[in-house]
Order: sequence, then structure tokens, then C-alpha cells
Amino acid sequence: MTAPSLTSDSLGWRFDHSYARLPAPFFRQVAPTPVREPRMVIFNGPLASHLGLDAALADRADLFSGNALPTNAEPLAQAYAGHQYAHFTMLGDGRAILLGEQITPQGLRFDVQLKGPGLTPFSRRGDGRAALGPMLREYIISEAMHALGIPTTRSLAVVATGETVYRQEPLPGAVLTRIAASHIRVGTFEWAAARGEVELLRALTDYTLGRHFAERASADNPALALLEAVVERQASLIAQWMHVGFIHGVMNTDNMALSGETIDYGPCAFMDAYDPETVFSSIDQHGRYAYGQQAHIAQWNLARFAEALLPLLDADEERSIEVANEAVRAFQPQFQEHWLAGMRSKLGLFNAEPEDTDLMQGLLEWMRATSADYTLTFRRLSTEALPADPELQPWQQQWTARRGRQPQTLAESAALMRRSNPAVIPRNHQVEAALQAASERADLAPLHRLLEVLARPFDDSPAHLDYAQPPAPGGCSYRTFCGT
Repeated sequence: MTAPSLTSDSLGWRFDHSYARLPAPFFRQVAPTPVREPRMVIFNGPLASHLGLDAALADRADLFSGNALPTNAEPLAQAYAGHQYAHFTMLGDGRAILLGEQITPQGLRFDVQLKGPGLTPFSRRGDGRAALGPMLREYIISEAMHALGIPTTRSLAVVATGETVYRQEPLPGAVLTRIAASHIRVGTFEWAAARGEVELLRALTDYTLGRHFAERASADNPALALLEAVVERQASLIAQWMHVGFIHGVMNTDNMALSGETIDYGPCAFMDAYDPETVFSSIDQHGRYAYGQQAHIAQWNLARFAEALLPLLDADEERSIEVANEAVRAFQPQFQEHWLAGMRSKLGLFNAEPEDTDLMQGLLEWMRATSADYTLTFRRLSTEALPADPELQPWQQQWTARRGRQPQTLAESAALMRRSNPAVIPRNHQVEAALQAASERADLAPLHRLLEVLARPFDDSPAHLDYAQPPAPGGCSYRTFCGT
């Protein structure tokens, strides 16, 4: 991409608008709708510093609610489509407005988007607003994912609006400021393809390559280069989700970012007891987006991406389909490679042996049969503190022998495991307690304490012990909701 010529205002805003230089059908210009009484609920100071923004923005609820705009902002809503639970729909930003792309002092580019700032041309029958609880939830989970080292959008601020939104019940309104490498999705390409205008697809392909995969921008077949790059990023991302027991909950194609970041923290959650069929989302009635289905669904989404790119992959239709299928088939072996590498680290293994998959599956089968906690099991392995279980002893002997065949010491193996297995994750009951305190009593102390713990997920601190524990027996029934 061409380097922008920018000036910075006194608060550090340095906006560029490369997405707005795409053909006009990709967006609609729209301003946020002012709210009654904006009040800053939480501001992400470290992220603001990384973006080159001034700490004084912590006092500017007007800017993060949409009541005022940063210098040189050019607000717009992006157009996209999506397969939602396998059904194709023309969508667009129904409750999100992109203010611009912040260029950091290091030259990095990040979208700055308001989520919940009012109606847009794509709102359909929605109100364009968001509730405080779901916005704080996105803040918590996205920051936890960042601390775990998993690619993710992040949250810069949450502002209460002083207004009520209506979902199943009246709720306090809020606006979240989301920071992303970009908001280009599989659904963005589906939208362009559905219009039947090849030049729109070509413009979007060139733009996405330049923004996220510059090293491939001069490829002989740009569309194939983009498809292969996105397959690689998603294979790595989904494997990382699996390593920490994360369940996205709504893996529609409009929620798959081509940058390879986790995006949209609606009905997401972290698994407690290990079970591949775990589902938390209230709207996922048939387990389409269950924990164990995530790699399959990612490949399904990538197939829809490949379909959108067919007019650009090859002039011959049959050859284009062949090329697309070959690229999408590469996902599973790449995912398996990433998953195996991460699982080896979780088990303290530095090298590869052919029987490693069987070793990993043996542990997972025991965990499923005993309803063992996913996070605690792996963390306790690093200190060899698993409870005695005769059923597990044969596996433990195999694992001990396997570690003994590598040159690294047991101490080195244990250190690798402590770096690879978090002690704390955003436990669902802890998240809900913090959200309830914030939403119902305006008590932010539990929220800040939880965020403080989640910022250091690999620490073995006695002060973190309560946050590392699963819910009490009988407290495991948990459902998440989309929030729209």
C-alpha cells in the first residue's frame, strides 16, 4: 500500500482512509447518532499508548460514544455478506461505524471502529445500538486472548450511553471502540461476488493483499496467493483456539477476518470440563459451532471464500474450481500441523515422533471420560500434580517415557509446559460475576480485578488461585447470547 501522508493532532490521532479509496459500493458514509449522556466505563491505556494516542483520551467519552469525532475521522459503514448458520444473507455494518485507520508511530495500521453508535444504511430491522454487558464482555475476552498470545481484535474503550436498549429485557446501552488489523471478512468477498462485478472482486483482492500480505502482492495469480495466505492464517488461528479451549460460538463467514485475527466476541466462552461437543451459544441448537467442530467449520468458510474468488482464480471455470479445491484442501493438514505443534508444547515435548497423536488423543479421551477440566489438567501436568487415577497411569507411563527420549531435561520440559498452559482463563462464572456487578450495580472493582489477573495468564500466583478454579459442582450450566 502507498504510505499515507499524515499529521497528528494533540491527542495523537493520525488517520488514513485507505478502505474509503476502494470503489464506492464497498461502504456507505454515515455519522454516529449522538447519545444522551456518555460516560467512560473503561479505557485501555496500554493499547492507547501502543496506538500512539494520548492518555488524556481517557476523559473523552464524547469521542468514544460518537457525540464528537476525532480529528480527520471519516465515518463509514462497511458492506459485506455472510453465511449465517449456512444460510447466505446480504449484511453490512448494522451497528458499527469505522472512523478511520490509525497509523501508529511504528507505521502500523489499525481500524478504529465504534460498535453500537446508532443506525446505518445496513441496520435492517435493528436499532444500531449495543448493551453494556456484551460490550464489556468483548473487552474482557479480547484482552484475555491478547494476553494469551492469540491474534485478536482488541478493545480501546467502553462508554455507557445513558440510554436503554431493548433485547429480551431493558438493558443499559454502551458503545465499544474496537481496534482491528482490518474488518475485511470472508463475507466482504462474498458480498462483492454476489454483485457479479469482477472488477470489484479484483479491487478488493489487490487491496487485501497490499494491506495484509504485501509479500504476496506481486504474485502471478493474486487471487490464489490471497486464498493460500488466508488458509494458512486460519489454520494457525483455529489451532490456537483449540489449545486453550476457546469456543467462538458464531463462526459465520462474516465473522472470519482475513487478517487472521479473532473477531466478534458474541456467544463465545472457554470450556471448563473437556468435551468436544461443548456448545455455549443459546442460538446454536444443533452444535454447528461446537468446540470440536471449529476446524471443520473454518474449512467450510474458506470454501465459501474460494467460491467468491472463482472468477479471478483462472479464466477456465473447471480449472478455477480445481485450483480452489486444492487450496482449501490444504487447510486440514496445515491445521493438524499447528495443532500438533501446540499440543507438543503443552505436553513438554520439543521434538516430533510418529506416535505423538496417539499420546495426545489418549489424554483427551481420559479427560472426556472423567469430565476433567481442560485448563487445569494441562497446568497440573506441568507440575506433575494430577490426582492419582489408575485409569490414567498407563498414559502417564507412556508420557514419561516419551519425554525421556528427548535430549532436554525434565526441568526444561516443565518450563515449556508452564509457558504453553495458562493457569487462568476467563472462567465463565467469573466473567458473568464481573459483568453483573458492572451492569447492575455500577461496581467496576470485580471487572478491573479480573482484567488484572487475565493480563498475566501464565503466572502461578496464590492471589490468582480463585480465578483458576472451575465453577462449583452444579454450577456448570452456562449459556451465552449474541447481544444483538
